[in-house]
Parts: sequence; C-alpha cells; structure tokens
Amino acid sequence: MLALFQLLLAVFAIYSALKFEEEWRLIIPLICLVLMLIVGRVEKRTSEKKTARKTFLQTEIDKIWKKEATTIKEQDFFTIESLVWPKSELLLVDAVHFIFKDLGFKISAGVDYHSVDRIVKIPNTTKAFGLIIMMSEREADKKHPKIVKALQFEKEKRQGEKTLIIASTHIHLPLSERSGLTHISKDLSDLLVLYNIGFITAHHLFDLWQRAKGGEIDIFGFFEKFHSHREGPLFSKGVANSSPTFNASSR
Repeated sequence: MLALFQLLLAVFAIYSALKFEEEWRLIIPLICLVLMLIVGRVEKRTSEKKTARKTFLQTEIDKIWKKEATTIKEQDFFTIESLVWPKSELLLVDAVHFIFKDLGFKISAGVDYHSVDRIVKIPNTTKAFGLIIMMSEREADKKHPKIVKALQFEKEKRQGEKTLIIASTHIHLPLSERSGLTHISKDLSDLLVLYNIGFITAHHLFDLWQRAKGGEIDIFGFFEKFHSHREGPLFSKGVANSSPTFNASSR
C-alpha cells in the first residue's frame, strides 16, 4: 500500500512538472519528493518492526518448545501471536478458531447459543465443546465477565456438550516467564470443578497443536478423554507443567 502511494506521488510530481505554471512546477514536485522520502522511512521502520517481532516470537517459542526455526511456518506467526499475546479478544477467538479447524475439528460460531464463542465437535463422535474464549493480564479468576457466559452455557447446553474455557493469561509476559505461574485462581478452579467445566490455557492449546501436527499425539483421542475428564481444570500451571493429568494416546 505504501509503495503504491509512493508511485502515485511520483506520477503526480511528473504531471505537475509538465502541466502546472512555472512556480508550481518546482514546489509541487519538491513536496512530492519530501513525502516520498517520509513514506519510504515509514515503510522501512514498519518492515524492521515486523522482522523484530517475528524474531522475538521465534525466540520465545524456541525457549519453551525447543523447536527448530524451520518448523514454524510463516503464516503461523500471526496465529501464534494472536493466541499467546492477543491484542484483542476478537483476534484471540480467530486464532483459536483457526487452530481447531487446522486440526480437523468441526468448528462453528454456535449461532444456536448466545453464550459461547464457538462450538467445536469431535469428528465421528457425538461429543462437542462450547468454547468460552477469554484473555487476562494475570491469572483467570471468578470475576472475569466471560465466567457468567460459561455458567449460562451450562444451562443451555445439550446432551454430549461440555463447556471448555480457553484462556490466554499473563498476556504481557514472555513465555519464558510464565513457567511455574498459576493461570487460574483457586476460587475459579473450585467453581469449574463444581460444574465440570474444562479449562486450558491458550499457550497449552498451541502446544497441543504443535504436537498433533508433529504426529506426537492423537488430538481427537485427547479431546475425547478431556471431554470425560472430571477431576478439575487441566493445564492450570505454567508451560513447564504441560503434561495433562491423563495420558493422551500416541499415534
């Protein structure tokens, strides 16, 4: 877009030099030249910020999951950033939607409900999750407005459906600093156990995505077992404690 704007400025500068009166033949091309230089600097700075952000993301991901740089595809960087460092809840919801769709789940907006962000169905089963997707600067707690929606879905859900909260927590911290932190408060954990509501953090969803894409786990089998899990939230601690309380079936 900026390159096109520079091209338009260049064309207008040439046109003005040929068509305008004498004093404007110099002034307008000069103004266009200055604007082209400014746009060029803005474009360079934007490109440098994008490259720096990409490098930062790769470094953070490598620290935790020990992945090689080539394993993260170019198109995945925006999804990963929106998942673990979301700038808005809408971007977080879109990232979660993309991941479940990429893994082969049947995911929809859940238009039959007013409380969930998405409905995710496990293929070849009658099991489904109503997703409540939330972001928090600290740990997820009982006061978050999305918890009201989770409890509302508990009243609306049909047979075979289970509420699942996916929370992007400590969103301003690097992944390396999230290890060992608590991502759900005690009062919220007790509430979720009471209602048998599932809970995982967004960066653990990313971990599951990477493991499934690498053939390390049967992701459908994992979520089938998760659907039946009744012992409290999974992944309530930091990234270092990323193993679930039950074993996911290996391929």
